[in-house]
Amino acid sequence: MGEGKFFRDKAPDSEKITINLGFVDLGRIDLLVQEGFYSNRSDFIRAAIRKQLEVHGGTVEKTIERHTMELGLRDYGRAELEQLRAAGEILHVRVVGLARIGADVSPDLARATIGSITVLGALQAPADIKNALADRIS
Repeated sequence: MGEGKFFRDKAPDSEKITINLGFVDLGRIDLLVQEGFYSNRSDFIRAAIRKQLEVHGGTVEKTIERHTMELGLRDYGRAELEQLRAAGEILHVRVVGLARIGADVSPDLARATIGSITVLGALQAPADIKNALADRIS
């Protein structure tokens, strides 16, 4: 009895989505299902999505972005941003308080590693850094 409740309360491991397909594409999928390549339309669509995720896997890994919200004082210096650039990561600065970008950070390094800046409080950075990131500061 307790075991049955466990399964009923289990969180789903997938989410249902709805897509619209043209009649020709739908017919092609149905043909592949009829010929036994896939068990049903959903099986085909899941396989197609997995294949595309595999094709773009390297891109996904290289563009992992760090999204953080920090409270208080946060300093960003050259060493940290160079590590992000080497890892292929983009930083999204989210600070409530004071964010400071060090004078040792070049405008090129800032543009290569900082995708956006949102500061509720104050942003302190050299003028050339603020100019380089003007389109990314909100």
